[in-house]
Amino acid sequence: MPRLLPYLLLLPATAFLCLFFLYPFVQVAHDSVMRNGVYTLENFSRMAGHWKFSTAFWNTMLLAAVVVPIQLAMALTMASIVTKLQRGRSSILYIFAIPLGISDLAAGLIWLSVFEQSGFLNSWLVGLGIVDQPILLLGYQNTWVIFIAIVLAEVWRATAIMMVILVAGMGLIPKEYGEAADVFGATRWQKFRRVTLPMLKPSLQTALILRVILAFEVFAVVVALGGTQLPVLMSETYHWQFAMQERGVAAAFAMVILGVSVAFTILILRLLHVPKGARV
Repeated sequence: MPRLLPYLLLLPATAFLCLFFLYPFVQVAHDSVMRNGVYTLENFSRMAGHWKFSTAFWNTMLLAAVVVPIQLAMALTMASIVTKLQRGRSSILYIFAIPLGISDLAAGLIWLSVFEQSGFLNSWLVGLGIVDQPILLLGYQNTWVIFIAIVLAEVWRATAIMMVILVAGMGLIPKEYGEAADVFGATRWQKFRRVTLPMLKPSLQTALILRVILAFEVFAVVVALGGTQLPVLMSETYHWQFAMQERGVAAAFAMVILGVSVAFTILILRLLHVPKGARV
């Protein structure tokens, strides 16, 4: 019985993963290559041949390429501030983490209230006399404004995810390393670049993988702020599944998102290689 105990303890978690992750994955993979009862790549062909696919793909890549580096820089800064605080650390950490409690859609609606025609930004511009009347900022002719609004909403909403991971990682770095760097006359930047960052690799790896995967799955914020004017892979998946009733093509989109996520995960693991046994 003692030998079986570890496996019995793992059984509920294993059953949960199989039921809610493994089975849906197998089902989606099956649907992506099945059409009219025949195994085929027609779903992928229809997906790739649709005029919105390339636009949605590159919009998703561009959003990830802009949002993730900004969030990484901000998360590192916020984590450094929280770690160095002697008083009020818990309060500041709580304030920084407030957006984590807000759903994607709610965050999108909050920023919609800023950018819409009757929103805060237009009221401010009219009040200062910069414009004579409210401007339609989120119209189809201003896709760059929609993009900026989505970037701002995503940065505000999800930077705290990376920050919390990095705060935990910084808390595990022995103080002796920083003290030794001070003895040798290292500047703050040198300490950060040569002590903190190398010791923070495992946490950086985790934070980046998590955030990159979530960036490829951005949906609710895009729909709230841009509707169909700025298509991304997830919004196209939703469109094909529910509007077009094309489950196979939607599954093909899902497999593309999975493939891109796996590819970037492997890339991050290679770039931020963490030696075996590293704990920080």
